[in-house]
Amino acid sequence: MVNSGRFNWRFVKTCGLASLAMLMGGIVASPAASAGHGACCDPMGVFSCDENTCDDWCCDASGCEGVCDAGCDRGCDGLGCSGCKACSCLLSLKDCLRQSDHCFDDFISPMIDFVHFEDPRNLTELRPIFVTHQFPNTLGPGNIPAGGSVQLFALQFRIALTERLSLIAVKDGYILDNSEGALDTLVLDSGWADVSAGLKYNFIRNTQTGTLVSGGLTYEIPLGSEQAAQAVGDGEFHFFASGGQRLWGGNAHLLTSFGWQLPVDQSVQSTTVHWNNHFDVKLTDRVYLFTENSWWHWVDEAEVGAALGVSGQDLINLGSTNVEGNDLVTHNVGMKYKPNRNVEAGVAYEFPLTEFKDVIEDRVTLDLILRY
Repeated sequence: MVNSGRFNWRFVKTCGLASLAMLMGGIVASPAASAGHGACCDPMGVFSCDENTCDDWCCDASGCEGVCDAGCDRGCDGLGCSGCKACSCLLSLKDCLRQSDHCFDDFISPMIDFVHFEDPRNLTELRPIFVTHQFPNTLGPGNIPAGGSVQLFALQFRIALTERLSLIAVKDGYILDNSEGALDTLVLDSGWADVSAGLKYNFIRNTQTGTLVSGGLTYEIPLGSEQAAQAVGDGEFHFFASGGQRLWGGNAHLLTSFGWQLPVDQSVQSTTVHWNNHFDVKLTDRVYLFTENSWWHWVDEAEVGAALGVSGQDLINLGSTNVEGNDLVTHNVGMKYKPNRNVEAGVAYEFPLTEFKDVIEDRVTLDLILRY
């Protein structure tokens, strides 16, 4: 019944067993079991698969003869196989929750500017994030005393609604204030972060070339704590486009995104554009090294507020003036460990490259992705 840690679908004869097998192949699947998706859905051959016992949901589950659906991309549709007959006779997990696009499992998600740098893939996942962010000792042209740090405990989620459309929630959680100087006494305290959610649509998806292009928008709902520099004005919209490209036979990947933050009330919040880039290389089958950079440009500043000359980037919005025309470039280096296609864990260190630092001296980010 079991071959090299993978279920042999030849022995799955009933609809109920097929549905049970799908459930067991979810987020909690072992690395060996997850690897069974293999050649059906992995055009780069990252996860091996016995061609005679192709244990993927794109197999002919009714006959279980190991014949992959020829109508899918390279024998596979990572979003649910149109030729899967056994799945239709009973309510299965995928009827309630659509799978991530597993035909791009060799990619990893970016970590820099995690609120705005959106993975172009269509995904269903949970992503706990921890950030410790260090402030400069002084802020802005006035050298306002600052220092200290904040910590963020957040949980992102993404849900694939259709083959191309997904719901995304990219900002939430609790901010723990350990700032010093003027930040601590005048501006910042511990509290809840705003909630930011929206939709993403995958416009281009080419498994042959490994190319992805998506776009979408989010709205930051001012539900957070005012003492944590949240709930400023009436919220803000973020319009974005993101893309990805497989390189060197799946051993490297390039991701990029461009976004525009537009506050509803521009008198109390600044307007920015930003450009993020990610490049990773596979060190081993499970370990990735990556480097990233982020460029922020302040298009417009708030009309009212303190003249701090800094804004707050992605974590906080200080609603300050004297920021129009500022440019900030930061760099991120890190590593990700991906034991199988359903689990991904990363660590990254970020620091500014420009003389203007806004509110960042450096930052360490940890994330864990549990993907279906």
